[in-house]
Amino acid sequence: MSCCDRSNSSQLTFMLTGIPGLEAAHVWLSIPFTCIYVVALAGNCTILFVIWTEPSLHEPMYQFLSMLAITDLGLSLSTMPTVMGIFWANHREIGLDACFTQGYFVHSFSFMESSVLLAMAFDRYVAICYPLRYSSILTSARIAKIGLAVMCRCLLGVLPSLFLLRRLPFCRSRVLSHSYCLHQDVIKHVCADITFNSRYGLAIVVLIVVLDPLLIFVSYILIAKAVVSIASPSERLKALNNCLSHILAVLVLYIPMVGLSVVHRFGKHVSPLVHILMANIYLLVPPVLNPIIYSIKTKQIRRGVLRVLTPRRIFSPWHHGS
Repeated sequence: MSCCDRSNSSQLTFMLTGIPGLEAAHVWLSIPFTCIYVVALAGNCTILFVIWTEPSLHEPMYQFLSMLAITDLGLSLSTMPTVMGIFWANHREIGLDACFTQGYFVHSFSFMESSVLLAMAFDRYVAICYPLRYSSILTSARIAKIGLAVMCRCLLGVLPSLFLLRRLPFCRSRVLSHSYCLHQDVIKHVCADITFNSRYGLAIVVLIVVLDPLLIFVSYILIAKAVVSIASPSERLKALNNCLSHILAVLVLYIPMVGLSVVHRFGKHVSPLVHILMANIYLLVPPVLNPIIYSIKTKQIRRGVLRVLTPRRIFSPWHHGS
């Protein structure tokens, strides 16, 4: 009997996995996962609202921060339906088209986050190395072009691999390793030659996951050279402090990404629980921490968030003297 299922592809389904060995506790585990999504959605929506409503924040740095917040929202919303479906209702089945749609958005937004951080590194480089030309270099039109290039790079880059994967036959056993659909997880269940898909996926990883942090690293070398040349210690500290939020956001994304890559590459005998934990940290933690980092470390954002969260007192003329 062939291992391949060549029935109507629209009828094919995959089985998602929660946390192995803890199925009985899924209802309780839904509480921290719900909190993670609520914090991620509320935090990034607050950042967007603050930037949108505060004219003083309509500057290049905060426009790039808006892109990061939108990306984090997209990433959270991409994984939330299936993750919460498993933990709330034990709904593990997902259709082929729904799985590929989710995989497309999960990979697109995760790659987009890397690209936005690269754009933010360029913003910090221009601000510190060319402060007098900052506004003339990063005009609104140029920022819009950078945002469009980021979208096209990620949305179009992911599409070919998933389109080709969609046309291949799948094995009868289609139990995935995570609570959401990932390309590297789905491709394991293909009963055909996947050489081109694997090579294309590797090329995408090299062009985005490897190239982006490398360019960010180069930008910070140039920034460090510029900062060292600043004579005043206070100005030097101020320049470094302006980069701190971005550096923390970069670490929050790339440390789990590297850890997940190492586990996938060398951890074949590691418990599946480790794979699931690393994937959840990589996809769920950055959207939670990025708004917190920028709210704490960026004074203008912190003031705006406090303004949103603190209700305005309404003074009555009868109580003016009280």
